[in-house]
Amino acid sequence: MSAPAEAPIRVLVCDDQAMIRAGFATIIDAQADFEVVGECGDGRAAVELAGALRPDVVVMDVRMPVLDGIGATRLLAGPGVEPPTKVLVVTTFNLDEHVYEALRAGASGFLLKDARPAQLLHGIRTVAAGTSLLAPEVTRQLVGRHASRIRPAQVAQEDSVLTPRELQVLRLIADGLSNGEIAAALVLSPETVKTYVSRLLTKLDLRDRVQAVVYAYRHGLVT
Repeated sequence: MSAPAEAPIRVLVCDDQAMIRAGFATIIDAQADFEVVGECGDGRAAVELAGALRPDVVVMDVRMPVLDGIGATRLLAGPGVEPPTKVLVVTTFNLDEHVYEALRAGASGFLLKDARPAQLLHGIRTVAAGTSLLAPEVTRQLVGRHASRIRPAQVAQEDSVLTPRELQVLRLIADGLSNGEIAAALVLSPETVKTYVSRLLTKLDLRDRVQAVVYAYRHGLVT
C-alpha cells in the first residue's frame, strides 16, 4: 500500500505588475508540490485573501498600491499576530532600502526579483518548512549596506543574557555568515553552531535568523 501523497504547499502571489505576478504563478503552479491558491495586485488584497485562503506562504512584492508589501507583511506576520503567516518578500536592488523594514515587519525571508526560478521555488519550500531564508551574500549586500542608517533602539544588555560565545555567534549571523562559515571562523562543528543559534534565538525570544539579524542591528551589536 503506497503512502498518501503530501499536501501541496499553498501559495498566494502578490505583485502589482501583472506580468511578474503571472510569471511567478506559472513557475510555482508547474511544480507537483505547489498550488497557487490566489493572486492579487496590492497589499490590502493580500491581507484579505490570506485571511480567507490561509496559504502556507505569501510571495509578497514591496512597492504596491493601496497598501505596500511592508505594511501587508506587518499585518500578516508582525508582532502580536497569531498565528503569523509566512511571507517571502521579493525585491529589486533599487528597492533595497526597504528590505530591513520588511524583515522587521515579520517577513521570513527575501529574494531578489532577478533570482532564477529554482531559487524562487527553493525559497518558498524553505519558508514553508519554517526556516528563514536570508542568503548570506544578500545580507551583506543589502542589510549591511544600510547598517549606518539603522539607529539602535536602545543600548543592548545581551551580556547578562547571552554567553560570550552566543553573542559572538549572533554578531556573525548579522554579518551574513552561514552556520558553516561561522563554524569555520570559530573552529567549531556545524552541529555546535546550530546549538548556539538555537539557544540565542530562545533566550532573545526570536523566531528565526532573520529576526536575529534585525535584532543585532537594532541593538547596535553590528557596526
